[in-house]
Amino acid sequence: MKQLSGPDAMYLYTELDGFPMHIGGVTIYDQSTRARGKTGGGPVRFKDILAMFASRLDRSPIFRRKLAEVPFALDLPYWIDDEHFDLEFHVRHIALPKPGDWRQLCIQVARLHARPLDRGRPLWEAYVIEGLNNIEGVPRGSFALYTKVHHCAIDGHSGVQFFGAFNDTSPTPTKPKPPARWDPERPPGAAKLLRKAYWHNLRKPAQILHLASGIITSRRRVNVGVERGDFHQPAEIPSTRFNGKLSPHRVVDATKFDFPAVRKIKHAVQGATINDAVLAIVSGALRKYLQATGELPSRSLVTGCPVDLRDEVERGADGDNLVGLMTVALCTDVEQPLDRLQRIHEETQSSKAYFKAQGAHLVLDFMDTVPPGLQTLLVQAAALAGIPEKHPIMNTTVTNVPGSPHQLYMCGAQIIDSFGIGPLSQGLGLFHTVNSVVMKNKGVITLAYISCRNAIPDPGFYTECLNESFLELQEACGASRGETPPRKTATRSVAINVRQ
Repeated sequence: MKQLSGPDAMYLYTELDGFPMHIGGVTIYDQSTRARGKTGGGPVRFKDILAMFASRLDRSPIFRRKLAEVPFALDLPYWIDDEHFDLEFHVRHIALPKPGDWRQLCIQVARLHARPLDRGRPLWEAYVIEGLNNIEGVPRGSFALYTKVHHCAIDGHSGVQFFGAFNDTSPTPTKPKPPARWDPERPPGAAKLLRKAYWHNLRKPAQILHLASGIITSRRRVNVGVERGDFHQPAEIPSTRFNGKLSPHRVVDATKFDFPAVRKIKHAVQGATINDAVLAIVSGALRKYLQATGELPSRSLVTGCPVDLRDEVERGADGDNLVGLMTVALCTDVEQPLDRLQRIHEETQSSKAYFKAQGAHLVLDFMDTVPPGLQTLLVQAAALAGIPEKHPIMNTTVTNVPGSPHQLYMCGAQIIDSFGIGPLSQGLGLFHTVNSVVMKNKGVITLAYISCRNAIPDPGFYTECLNESFLELQEACGASRGETPPRKTATRSVAINVRQ
């Protein structure tokens, strides 16, 4: 039995009707590689995937644990063993309708991602999706695996361990072993949970004093940093279509860039990083999209960038969500691509210094200190008052999730495409996920996004904006070196204009 931390539980409290708080991933596998491994060839069968899952349930505690709520929300919930765990409830088998194209895959994933998880069971699901026979660059017979896990159980960095349990580094998979003996703990009774809550709440006064001291110290550091010119205070955030009233309907799409090409873009500005280059791509796309709708604000849009707060020891452990949120101006008010990249790099440096001065763990301490019942009431009251829409704290989110540096396989089938999907919340209707992975032995950056269908009714067009922004940056970098501009190539994006 393990208690959730405050940051973990906050993902439960912020989950409102129509806004499930889980993260997901889509991976496409080519079965033809099974002939190169010692699998005997032939297609991957659903029973093979079930056997693989069954043999690897011990690789992550997330698979077989569920929530136990404390009566009257007097304390944070606990993770307990699900003594009635049913693997076939969690791993499901579906197929796309013909012709099985990219648009249909995105529609199916968007629908699945919009559905909440069952809180009475372990908070994850996996869908094997067949029928991908009309997707450009995807061999016939390939299949996809869409997996979603509640954010209270996992974050983008600890998720690497969970999602890694499905894959091997060789087309010859590890032979499934018989499931290890599992003796689930007896679930705790209400009396035991209330006793624990009593002792935990005795520590609240000291925690409140510690939090108050941290807030005062943080404010003092920020004031000193601003006076010295180490960084500047965040500017006022404009409201956009991504911050309006959101529906429960979702759209999903993704596009890919060669890693060496993105690295070449970041080298155009001294000191810039891959993250800066990706933010510049997103910034250019948002600028193009809002210009096309006649809604580009005069002030810069702002993105939230999740920051992993784990140290080296915590990164390899089954720890809690340890993620801070840094806000960065995207400089959408700057017209020229290279000037925008330069400004974004400067804004990123300022934001990092501001984030450090604030105290990275201050918000996490707040979540650990405020009683869970009060946190739930605050979130619900803010939602009813429309505060997230009226006073946005950011316009979008861009999170960078590291992928494997090696080519991966599942049951002998090679990964040929993959992307991640984040959650949406009230007042925040656009979420980008960046994955750096190796596919077909080439470094690739995949930029995927999920949005409310009201905010982006034409995701295919927004994907075109992302690709055009990337090409403009390439051209600007080439022009600065006197190189021949890159040729514009056809993209795989398809507009999703049907109702999902």
